[in-house]
Amino acid sequence: MKCYAYLLLCADGSYYAGWTVDLAARVAAHQSGKGAKYTRSHAPVSLAYFEEFENRRDAMRREYELKKLSHKEKCRLAQGGS
Repeated sequence: MKCYAYLLLCADGSYYAGWTVDLAARVAAHQSGKGAKYTRSHAPVSLAYFEEFENRRDAMRREYELKKLSHKEKCRLAQGGS
């Protein structure tokens, strides 16, 4: 099963990191206000970055790494940098 770690860009310029097994459905949930509490209060959101993984453990590990990045590092990822 494919899993994903992702970054959302929120309306206030902040980023939200998460993981999921269905990226399109999860982004839609965040956009409709049914996602995480953070994104509900920082809507609207857009998908800024994602990575695909073969298993949940790796996606969750990457989500944890994404959450620890600085804002500048998240911006760099979202703009196609590494």
